[in-house]
Amino acid sequence: MSYLKMNLDDVRPFLDEQPESLQEDVKRIHHMIHEKSGAGSEFLGWLDLPNIDQLPEYQRLLDAAKRIRTQADILVVIGIGGSYLGSRAAIDFLSRPYRQEGLEVMFAGQHMSASHLHGLLQVLDGKRFAINVISKSGTTTEPAITFRVLKNALERAVGKTEAAKRIYATTDKAKGALYKLAKAEGYEMFVIPDDVGGRFSVLSPVGLLPIAAKGIDTDLLLKGARDAKARYDHPNLLENESYLYAATRRLLYTSGKKIEMLVGYEPNLLMFNEWWKQLFGESEGKDGKGLFVASASFSTDLHSLGQYIQDGERHLFETVIKVEETTDDVVIPEDPSNLDGLNYIAGKTLSYVNHQALKGTMMAHKDGGVPNVLLTIPRLDAYAFGTLVYFFEKACAMSAYLNDVNPFNQPGVEAYKKNMFALLGKEGYEDVLKKG
Repeated sequence: MSYLKMNLDDVRPFLDEQPESLQEDVKRIHHMIHEKSGAGSEFLGWLDLPNIDQLPEYQRLLDAAKRIRTQADILVVIGIGGSYLGSRAAIDFLSRPYRQEGLEVMFAGQHMSASHLHGLLQVLDGKRFAINVISKSGTTTEPAITFRVLKNALERAVGKTEAAKRIYATTDKAKGALYKLAKAEGYEMFVIPDDVGGRFSVLSPVGLLPIAAKGIDTDLLLKGARDAKARYDHPNLLENESYLYAATRRLLYTSGKKIEMLVGYEPNLLMFNEWWKQLFGESEGKDGKGLFVASASFSTDLHSLGQYIQDGERHLFETVIKVEETTDDVVIPEDPSNLDGLNYIAGKTLSYVNHQALKGTMMAHKDGGVPNVLLTIPRLDAYAFGTLVYFFEKACAMSAYLNDVNPFNQPGVEAYKKNMFALLGKEGYEDVLKKG
């Protein structure tokens, strides 16, 4: 298997000091991570998730995934943030464009749009569907509302007893509203590990159950993550590209770059971008610090954001994911009239043209003052997905600690909830709005 490769040729000229200068800091933090002595160290369980296939629960998860495919034509995954982004990223990453093969996986509970939920109810009406509800507490507003509505719809459609067989709860091992409901109703349950935060949970049952239900090879996915774990399990920046990426981000940030854009040239990467944005945004954006993380899909977004990236304020850099091989390809045909002027590339594959677009864009952006980190993966397969996930998770922990912030808490997330609860009249929040 080929590993992810990183190229910093389009970054190093922008730096006054090179990432390797942070070697001693990286070494110190590496030991802090693995000795679990830093802030938030009680949430480092994700380090060992690539070995989850050695646990008895993993086989039970695969059995449940197989059963879901016999019970339903649609699996609705209910969750928000890390409870759905990882599995959705994996399914999109590995999907065949414009094809619906096997079990259809839909995602709900990540917003409070009435029209979207109403539309989902209409789609599910008369269909065989199952539910995987994912929540540590069971009381997070968006998924809790959605689960109440869809649970009611499923029970009305097939009866309470049969509905209980089609509802799978991924939740706390011993407490919380969803745990209590699942125990009372007899739902099959999977555990969200106490030492794994949501944005690091894709390799736990949170992500693996929907991924496996879709029919994706989770053994191969975990092998990719496990090989990455071995590859990035030491502090040497000359060999550990995950830490080298983290150190590079740190120096770009301290040199005045405030925005990082994750860029892909394959639409299958769109939801992976969303997973990545939560991972880094929620882990680093605190204490008045942190890069603002954004994403783009090229060449599409070159026709909307390209002008700004090329000539706008010089406060951003790009991390580009290149996919070397495509599953399918298209040869551009010759046209006798050549009215579109494309005969100069007739006979070439579209993937070849796409790669030249990537190369040409990186050259232009570098010339325009935008550093580019280049990450290359061989292909869009389960192994590559697992590799990328672990690469970015390890880099994220290192990046946050280099910025002297706790990577595993999210103190700012609760502020909007308190105001919303007060406005909705939830008991105990009566005085929140009076403080303003």
